[in-house]
Amino acid sequence: MLQQGEVHYVASDQLRVGLFIHIDLPWFRHPFTLNSFKIRSEDQLRELRALKQPRFRFEPDRSDAMPETTEAAPPPEAVLVAGEEFVSSDPANQAKQARIRQIAEFRERVDHVEKAFVKAAAVMRNLNRNLLSRPNETVEEMTGLVGQMVTAFLEHPEVALHVMSEKCGGEEVYFHSLNTSILAMMLAKGLEYSADDGQILGFGALLHDIGLMEVPDRVLKKRPEEYTKPERELRALHVEYGVKLGQKLGVKKEVLAIIAQHHEMADGSGYPLALKLEKILPQARLVGLVNYYDNLCNPVDIQQAMTPHEALSFMFAQRRSKFDAQILQLMIRCLGVYPPGSVVKLSNEALALVVSVNPQKPLRPWVLVYDPAVPKEEAIMLDLEKETDIQIGKAIRPAMLPPPVSAYLNPRKRVTYFFDGKPGGAAGGYA
Repeated sequence: MLQQGEVHYVASDQLRVGLFIHIDLPWFRHPFTLNSFKIRSEDQLRELRALKQPRFRFEPDRSDAMPETTEAAPPPEAVLVAGEEFVSSDPANQAKQARIRQIAEFRERVDHVEKAFVKAAAVMRNLNRNLLSRPNETVEEMTGLVGQMVTAFLEHPEVALHVMSEKCGGEEVYFHSLNTSILAMMLAKGLEYSADDGQILGFGALLHDIGLMEVPDRVLKKRPEEYTKPERELRALHVEYGVKLGQKLGVKKEVLAIIAQHHEMADGSGYPLALKLEKILPQARLVGLVNYYDNLCNPVDIQQAMTPHEALSFMFAQRRSKFDAQILQLMIRCLGVYPPGSVVKLSNEALALVVSVNPQKPLRPWVLVYDPAVPKEEAIMLDLEKETDIQIGKAIRPAMLPPPVSAYLNPRKRVTYFFDGKPGGAAGGYA
């Protein structure tokens, strides 16, 4: 009888459809997408046997079928010496080598994006620190950042949206403004904004919460449900404070309108004027939508944070009347049902983290796959646009992950985005 927790092996000729097996070879030494998976077809059986491995490790509790005989002996030593270069004339393995090169290129691109994000975050720090003391210099830096977003999102056919790694992010309020700007610019492309309108939108999104500079930290750091009535009213005044600061800076009237209206709601339940949809500037509707989404993902109390998937689902199912329906639907189309930062279970039962999405093909993102047989630093990344036989099955709450999986995938407590404006090149020209 097979004992739970015991390591089991099956001879190559005893493999069958339904077995969940592990290939104890380096990832680049076989043609399969992952090192562990459930056998789905006779073609996979043939490819597994062609590896010439005498036996394979398998998991009874994850299998739909059992072999006639099993082995409990230790596995044979790997035949490939560490660091040995593997070259194959087999078409399947050549395709695998091409996939490895693609992943290496993607990792290099992500490195460019992360460097660009650090520079953009520095612009936002300067906004918070120097806007009033050195307004001309700060506005000039903001102009450069917004210009890069306009170029990336409105002029290039494909823009990849990345979730930032833990080393890049933080908890400062300026990351919220950066998130809001990037997501707003992503939607601007779908709404066919001109470059001039995009510039106004980008500035308004970066400045929408500028009035919070005038609100004491003791209020900003409290959970909203703990506010007293005076504290709630004081925080709401950040809209009025923001408009006054924008006027001092001499920004355009459309930017002032974005600042003034980013908390108005389509059903009239917003503030400060309880405007309804037709009275709200279109750019302000857009900024208000992405501002609401990012606040759900990144609240003051991180324990109340929704996953990106949960936030989009909540907004569509329970808050739909509060937003411009066209913009909400566009956001769901662009981010996909599983936005960057989502932890997902794939159709092959692997757990993964969505790390990048192309708004033009949102249902086929890049994912980082949990595989304990592969070092975390070399984790397998899959482009689901290319891996057509793998789909996303469902979202998983990060809190539900076993500790080893959570440590490996490292889902962000706070979700921060940045963009890659030119596939294969530096992000937005900022790197």
